[in-house]
Amino acid sequence: MMQFQTKLLPATLIKRYKRFLADVQLGDGNVVTAHCANPGSMLGLAEPGTKIWIEPNADPKKKLKYAWRLSEYDDKIFVCIDTSHANRMVGEALEQRQLTELGTYVTVRPEVKYGDNSRIDFLLENDAGKQTFVEVKSVTLSRRSQIAEFPDGVTKRGAKHLDALAQMVQAGHRAVMLYLVQRTDCKKVSVAQDIDPLYAQRLGHARAMGVEILCYQAELSPACQKVGKNIEFL
Repeated sequence: MMQFQTKLLPATLIKRYKRFLADVQLGDGNVVTAHCANPGSMLGLAEPGTKIWIEPNADPKKKLKYAWRLSEYDDKIFVCIDTSHANRMVGEALEQRQLTELGTYVTVRPEVKYGDNSRIDFLLENDAGKQTFVEVKSVTLSRRSQIAEFPDGVTKRGAKHLDALAQMVQAGHRAVMLYLVQRTDCKKVSVAQDIDPLYAQRLGHARAMGVEILCYQAELSPACQKVGKNIEFL
C-alpha cells in the first residue's frame, strides 16, 4: 500500500493552466500554486470549484510547495490526477507479487530500453528466462457511468508503445498493456475511439498480434493508494 509522504490537505481548485500549474484555495482562504503532475487534457477533471487534495512539501529544491494529488466528487469518489502514481502503484504490486494475472516471475526491472528507442515500464523475467513486457497507462477519463476511457487526448506516444509491444510478441515474448484506472467509480475500461481513432486502431492491431490487455482499478483515499481488483476491458 503506497502512502503519501506528507498528509494531504483539502483545497478548492481555482484553475489549471500551462498544463502543470494549478491555483488552489486552502481551507484558511489562502491561495497557492500547486504542481499538476498530469500532461494530459484532464478532460472533466479540471473544473473550477472542484474539491481537491494537495500534498505539501518542504523540499528547498522544489519551486512549488504543494502538489495536486487527488480530486474528490460526490459520494467519496476519488480520482488520482498524478499520472506518475500509476507506475509507482503497479511497481509496488509487482514487487509484492500481487498481480497473479501476470504469472510467476523472479525479477522486476523498471524503465528498460527496448525496441525502436523506447523504454518499457516493467520487464519481468521468470526462472526459465521468459520475458514479459508490461506497459502501464493511467486512466482517469469517464464520460459514461462506471466506464473509464483511455486516452483523454491524442497520444502518438501511446500508439508507438502499442507497436513496440506488438514487435515484442513477434520476437517470441509476452507483452501486456496494463490500464490502471485511477478513479474509484468505474468497473470497466474502454477505448475513447472518438478522441484518438489512431490509438484505437493501433490497439486493435496490437491485440490481433497477441498483445494482452489487463485492467485494474486503483483503491484511493487521501491516506493511501494501491492497485485493487482486476476489471473488465470492453
